[in-house]
Amino acid sequence: MSLSQQRPATTLRRLVVSRFTPVALIAVPFLFAAVRLASRHWMPVLDMAMTEIRVRDVFTSRTTLIGLPGRIGNFPDQGSHPGPLSFYLLAPLYKLLGSSGWALLAATCIVSVAVCAGILTIARRLGGALVQFGVLAVLLALINGFGLGVLTQPWNPYMPLLFWCLAVVAAWAVVAGDSALLVVVVGAASFCAQTHISYLTLSIGICGLTIGFVAYNAWRNHDADIRRRNLRHLLIAVGVGALLWSPVFLDQLLRTPGNLRMLKNHFTSPQEDTIGLRTGASLMVRHLDLFHFFTATGSGDITVAAEWPAGSVLLGLVLLVAWLASCLLAFRLRHRRLLALDVVIALALFLGWISASRIFGKIWFYLTLWGFVLGPMMLVAVVWTTAVVVRPRLNGTARTTMMRSIAGLLAVTVMFNFMSLVVRATDAQPPEHRLSESLRAVVSPTVGALLANTGGATGRDGRYSVRWQDAYFFGSQGYGLVNELERQGFEVGSPDTWRVPLTSYRVIDTADATAIVQFATGIYIERWQAIEGAVEVANVDLRTAEEVAEFNRLRTEVITELQQLGLDGLVEIVDYNLFGVQLDPRVPNGLQRKVNRMLELGQATAVFIVPPAAFVAQE
Repeated sequence: MSLSQQRPATTLRRLVVSRFTPVALIAVPFLFAAVRLASRHWMPVLDMAMTEIRVRDVFTSRTTLIGLPGRIGNFPDQGSHPGPLSFYLLAPLYKLLGSSGWALLAATCIVSVAVCAGILTIARRLGGALVQFGVLAVLLALINGFGLGVLTQPWNPYMPLLFWCLAVVAAWAVVAGDSALLVVVVGAASFCAQTHISYLTLSIGICGLTIGFVAYNAWRNHDADIRRRNLRHLLIAVGVGALLWSPVFLDQLLRTPGNLRMLKNHFTSPQEDTIGLRTGASLMVRHLDLFHFFTATGSGDITVAAEWPAGSVLLGLVLLVAWLASCLLAFRLRHRRLLALDVVIALALFLGWISASRIFGKIWFYLTLWGFVLGPMMLVAVVWTTAVVVRPRLNGTARTTMMRSIAGLLAVTVMFNFMSLVVRATDAQPPEHRLSESLRAVVSPTVGALLANTGGATGRDGRYSVRWQDAYFFGSQGYGLVNELERQGFEVGSPDTWRVPLTSYRVIDTADATAIVQFATGIYIERWQAIEGAVEVANVDLRTAEEVAEFNRLRTEVITELQQLGLDGLVEIVDYNLFGVQLDPRVPNGLQRKVNRMLELGQATAVFIVPPAAFVAQE
């Protein structure tokens, strides 16, 4: 073979290895997870059902202009997270893949891989293949820590995690001088802020930093070409930002009071005291305990690492001090890329502290998930700065040994996390799969009963109002039942009380319904069985005999312990609202675990079809 024939092959091989292998190492676990999830026959419940409803509505007259409902304001007049970008992004893939529950998860997998590819591409622009390899190691470790169960589901606190990584890395590149990536910062940060309100302060700050940096460079630079380029990138980013936020402001114009007004009222006038700067600082520092993060997430479940109180303040402070020392060294060295990284981390830490300190009420684990991204980035800065300081002081052999050691450590990190992710992907589980299984068991007979005109139903020609009385999960499967019946071509909705979670387009009151589809669990099933005219069309209990015995034993123990604690009010709702018991802060951790196990086990699930007259009679 001639030299001219060898060169193209060598160039192609290098291109494939250097540019596409890192992305492939990310994509393979997500691909395996998507394939495994296809066999789970998953049906979304609660937030996932609300999400699929909104994704299905995209490109129709029902297209939403705001995000998913949140704990904002007072039910039923609750507010929502700022914007709909996550729905818009998922919709094309979701519909292309078949508009099923699995399609929602598969679309999320594709988006996650695309975001990771963007992160790796920016890393390569920052410093070539070596920096890309280092970022790959960190990214795989983060994905392994978060868990595929988190990153394959489109829950709004989880979806921004990788986008926040993208925003941080892109901001690093912009501050290092790559103004073209300002549009990526604005796009990724807008996605984060719109999808979950906990990212709003951080996103505004990181956009402000990068926009200000590019604007300042355009103003002070005397090179006309560079000035024009910076101004062009600035205008493009601002234009894209305005476009991305246009649905949010349109909603504010079209509705009264509008979602933005509701968000402002809720967060500027909290009904409870905020946790304050001191507790906020402790919460932030605990997120920097990398040992806890990577050991606690050994099962691939970020909720383990994020429980409060979690992590060690001491170990978090060790990393913080080491990073501050590396910042001083980077400043003395005038190392532009390191200083750019340090500036972005410093701003994110400060904004994260302010954001955390403004939390009020229960400190839910998902409110500060973004904090776990900063620790690994700080570690990168420390190791990189150390290498830059030490390398010139070594002779040739020692220098080569050091670089090989770093490369070897990165390679081990990459392969360990890749293999761990592949193994976990083979057993990927969809969210709330146990609730999904019991919902799936009642959907088919319910559809059959509606088509058979049971209980006053008239098949797909009718309008059906879905109601629920749930002893365990405040109607989680009720939302799922609305979603599944709509998927089957029925016109379904719920009363006006649920207009926010199910959208105003799906309000069907009793007077406007052909029949009522009543979902019930636990003790409520007996109530509906006693109502004249209510036809029971589905009843399932997925528990084994051993699990039934375990549930009954735990119920007795929980009631006894609540009585001993003087919490008689909670005793009264054990059979009617077990989730309410779980939420009560007066319940100690040991008893909480028993309640959690009862919730996991569940009880029987049933569906009734009720003529409107019979439903009104029992109200």
